[in-house]
Amino acid sequence: MASIGQIVERTPSGEVLARAQMRARLIPDCLVEARRVANTVIAGWHGRRKRGIGENFWQFRPYSVGESLSRIDWRRSARDDHTYVRDREWEAAHTIWLWADLSPSMMFKSTLGTVSKESRALVLMLALAEILARSGERIGCPGVMEPVSARNAAERLAAALTHRPPSAGLPDTGMIRGASDLVLIGDFLDPSDAIMTRLTPLSRRGMRGHVVEIADPAEEVFPYAGRTEFTDPETGEKLTAGRAEIVAEDYRRAYLGRREALGASLRHLGWSFTPHRTDHLASEALVAVHMYLSGAPGRANHGGQL
Repeated sequence: MASIGQIVERTPSGEVLARAQMRARLIPDCLVEARRVANTVIAGWHGRRKRGIGENFWQFRPYSVGESLSRIDWRRSARDDHTYVRDREWEAAHTIWLWADLSPSMMFKSTLGTVSKESRALVLMLALAEILARSGERIGCPGVMEPVSARNAAERLAAALTHRPPSAGLPDTGMIRGASDLVLIGDFLDPSDAIMTRLTPLSRRGMRGHVVEIADPAEEVFPYAGRTEFTDPETGEKLTAGRAEIVAEDYRRAYLGRREALGASLRHLGWSFTPHRTDHLASEALVAVHMYLSGAPGRANHGGQL
């Protein structure tokens, strides 16, 4: 049977610089793609607008009993039989931390996927930085970049990643203070209990979390048959299946069961969970996460190719 997917071999310690140079070459392309995706999503969109303290007019809405009469816009109310309140747009910047898993398992790409998991994770992180920066938010990356409020936040994040990519595993969040949003992008193949042991304390500290699970389609559908050798990209351990198709159904059940358990646990914390396949448009996941960040939960579409 022809090869369906491959991974890059674990980099020996003496070749760390070469590996860093490979990622440095990847990031500029990801930044270009991220800006393209961000421009597609943001077209006709006015950012994360919401009611709050500010100077700019946002909308008129019907008056609710108990609100201060000083907020009523009498001129607008005089046009019909309803009483209206003039809302202003919230202008206070919020801090949003973005993180992408760049561990060896993220380097996988099958013939069914359009890009590697690593590439898609980087594009989503940089596209989010681009959109949120345009909305005036403060963008940071744990262990890589302190929060900044700047229109070129995505470019600054890309440069920081080139020189100091995040380490494998969930990030150190000790530097995060106060209520913030944390967007985690990775494949999350560890047992859900182990992941929740790391994430639950973050919720108790007041963080709102948003988890994006990146999956190659081959990981979900298991298209293997015949004698197949599987290699763990993290440990290098190998497993040979004489007839891979025999275990296909059990594998799919275990894989989707892990996803459902993780999603249920995250939702119990009040966090969002968005599964995303690399054969789908990056904008699908971007829209879903952006809606969650805006306080209007969306539903990730992870069905067929769009």
